[in-house]
Amino acid sequence: MRVVIGEDEVLLREGLRALLDGNGFEVLAVAADAQTLEREVAAHLPELVITDIRMPPTHTDEGLLAALRIRERFPAMAVVVLSQHVQRRFASDLLDQDGAGFGYLLKQRIADVRTFTADLRRVAAGGTALDPEVVSVLVARASRASGAVGSLTPRQLEVLTLMAEGRSNARIAAELFLTEKAVVQHTSKIYDALGLPLDADDHRRVLAVIRFLRSVAEDGV
Repeated sequence: MRVVIGEDEVLLREGLRALLDGNGFEVLAVAADAQTLEREVAAHLPELVITDIRMPPTHTDEGLLAALRIRERFPAMAVVVLSQHVQRRFASDLLDQDGAGFGYLLKQRIADVRTFTADLRRVAAGGTALDPEVVSVLVARASRASGAVGSLTPRQLEVLTLMAEGRSNARIAAELFLTEKAVVQHTSKIYDALGLPLDADDHRRVLAVIRFLRSVAEDGV
């Protein structure tokens, strides 16, 4: 998988490059600032862009803004943003983009190499990868959400929250002490409640997560 990395901290940047090179990824270029990142992406057209949210010169949201511009220019390009801390606004900005193929992960997750690289591959394949802490912030008051999301049962919200974290049906079943059949039944009811048409399951899964998180973000949770 072809990747471009944006990270201003040299140790993390080179560590991330080495980690990916050793796990089946091809790092085409690295960048220490947002402008260079955008130039490298345009030059190499990677399958996946990984960028820090806070980059020079102000170390506020340059990396995120670069990621959003990249998605506007290359809508099919997968993007994962990394952050030290959860910022709900940053997640909301990502959710406002059309389509899937995006992720928002805390940098501490990189230490779990197996899970981190699996998250990257899922995003590159058109899925989503939201850090559990990011999801927790977004859904803390999901039961108060309006519309279809507000009509979901507490158990359905639990299932959908784990879906947003990228968990498989088997993993959701294990965490909630359910059978996989029960999880399938819950997801089917979630799709119905959210008005998602019959389609490939993975596609409906992504649509459900996006619609769910957009709803709770817009409701100010």
